[in-house]
Amino acid sequence: MTQQSESTTTTTTQEAGHPAPPSPLAPPYPPLAEPRPLAERRVWPRTFHDRLTAPLPGLKAMARFAREGAVRPGPEGLVDIPRLPYEPGPLPRVDAGTVAVTWAGHASWVIRIGGLTVLTDPVWSRRILGTPARITPVGVPWEALPRVDAVVISHNHYDHLDAPTLRRLPRDTPVFVPAGLARWFHRRRFTRVTELDWWEAAQLDGVRFDFVPSHHWSKRTLTDTCRSLWGGWVLTDQQGQRVYFAGDTGYGHWFSRIGRRYPGIDLALLPIGAYDPRWWLSDVHCDPEEAVLAVQDLGATRMAPMHWATFVLSAEPVLEPLTRVRAAWDKAGLPRENLWDMPVGASKVL
Repeated sequence: MTQQSESTTTTTTQEAGHPAPPSPLAPPYPPLAEPRPLAERRVWPRTFHDRLTAPLPGLKAMARFAREGAVRPGPEGLVDIPRLPYEPGPLPRVDAGTVAVTWAGHASWVIRIGGLTVLTDPVWSRRILGTPARITPVGVPWEALPRVDAVVISHNHYDHLDAPTLRRLPRDTPVFVPAGLARWFHRRRFTRVTELDWWEAAQLDGVRFDFVPSHHWSKRTLTDTCRSLWGGWVLTDQQGQRVYFAGDTGYGHWFSRIGRRYPGIDLALLPIGAYDPRWWLSDVHCDPEEAVLAVQDLGATRMAPMHWATFVLSAEPVLEPLTRVRAAWDKAGLPRENLWDMPVGASKVL
């Protein structure tokens, strides 16, 4: 089977808490793709609707959402904002053999791997379109960053693709993006943009960047629904150390597939927030218990929660994701030291 044919295969049979069985068409341990050329110009389908693992909300769901209006927590759910963990500190000193991560907030991480400094979904803005201002400050001042060697983008939603932040970068910064998103960067004069399909990879200075599937979607304007792809990234250094950045995703069969293809994930950066109401968000956002299931499906050693404590995007109380993920981790019997439930601004070193 080719890389492209597997990437378009979707599995729709899922049960809560249990990954669907792997497709009989996919070999259990397929070889990794050869890295593609950096900044390669490519032609893509007009739409990626065929990659959806759940249908987008229809008119009935939209009507219910408008009727119930449960998009923000009530006052009792916001009372814990002052208790949200925020402990900014200096970035750790690293060498080419060290992997370190620093949480800047939401899905923005500073990953040090293979001697590179990589930003994930960088959002340093105080506010994004359609949401209140951030409820915790950015954990890493922009001026405290070392030279940014690369940026990875999971998809084009405004809380993951932030134009004001990206304008701060030199236009020759290497950027790795989903299929169909390069044109957005080219219009902003970025010159080293590599766009990849699911299961494809590129390599920069010895670090491998693999783009992997997620249960999500894309949209930035009224007319571009699913015109670009969505997914996560597996970063692997020359020693085989691996960090998986999930981006934005619901729970489902892709986690076990990713774990089979990329064994030995040292750290999984997984979303745990923006999950309530479940009837509206379960297809596209993990809740804390599902995130703990996902790390087990992946076979990852450690998990660092993200996608919470920064923007109020849904109805759960602001501190609930942390308390629930800790309880789920404990219930699963996983070693406590492998849950990196980090404050915004904090760092950890492998």
